[in-house]
Amino acid sequence: MRFRPSPRQLDYFIALAETLHFGKAAEKCNVSQPTLSSQFKLLEEHLGSSLLERGGGDITLTAAGERLLPLARLALESLDEIVAEAHAGRANLGGLIRLGVSPTFGPYFMPYLLPILKHNFPDLELYIREDRPNLLEEGLAAGSLDCIISPDITPSGQLTEREICSEDVSLAVPRAHPLSGLDIVPVALLKGEKLLSLGQGFRLHNDVQALARAAGADFLQDYEGTSLDALRQMASIGMGLALFPAAYVASEFQKEPNLLLKKVEGIEMQRVMYLVWRHGSSRAAHYEKLLSLALEAVKNMRAEGVVAAST
Repeated sequence: MRFRPSPRQLDYFIALAETLHFGKAAEKCNVSQPTLSSQFKLLEEHLGSSLLERGGGDITLTAAGERLLPLARLALESLDEIVAEAHAGRANLGGLIRLGVSPTFGPYFMPYLLPILKHNFPDLELYIREDRPNLLEEGLAAGSLDCIISPDITPSGQLTEREICSEDVSLAVPRAHPLSGLDIVPVALLKGEKLLSLGQGFRLHNDVQALARAAGADFLQDYEGTSLDALRQMASIGMGLALFPAAYVASEFQKEPNLLLKKVEGIEMQRVMYLVWRHGSSRAAHYEKLLSLALEAVKNMRAEGVVAAST
């Protein structure tokens, strides 16, 4: 019979890839270091390939390790899905959901969703990871996340996308700026203006880039913010103009007296939030139920004026 890695060996491999340290990996897997080391050595021997490069006290993944790591995660996820499917009749959404959420939406949406989830599924374990949308998509593809909430997903045969809501995006202008007297700013008037942005991997980075191209504005890549709060502070001291989505505005802009929010005329200024999972997942019914609860949370947000656009 041909060799098949055991789930424990794959656990050890993933832990080593994530910690790059044998001691920390053993602690993470709750085993002794010799046990982990010997089992990992057997894995490499049976595969006929080195997965880690050891030398000079440092550990790195080899090219083979880089290639096999996503497959190892998917293999363990498939085993998890077997168990989840066996318990699909239990009213607990499979017992565990690893949910990725964009940091430009999650902090303002999850306080509405979590109480609904807790009420409907009190025993559900929910692991939440906030990260840039491009990294969330990578985690979803690799199997380290079950589903994600992310803006403006490009349709793909590999993913199932369900719209949660759309929200308006506004332009923030300092009170002393010449455009501050306008309620609606024609896109042509932004020519030559400095536009601030979040870093690459955020959808708002692409939105600001598109606005800069349409208006002939200056896209300030050297002054990218690491969060919406950082971007708001940069805009408030006159470093440039910036875009902010409605949920963030409703939650945070009462703290910012130096900025005025404007609509931009002549370019689409909305973003759509999606719940996304891998196409063909055996847990699709769980995610469809999660979607229905997310839509309920959006209704509560809208009742409080948090999300300006309709689903």
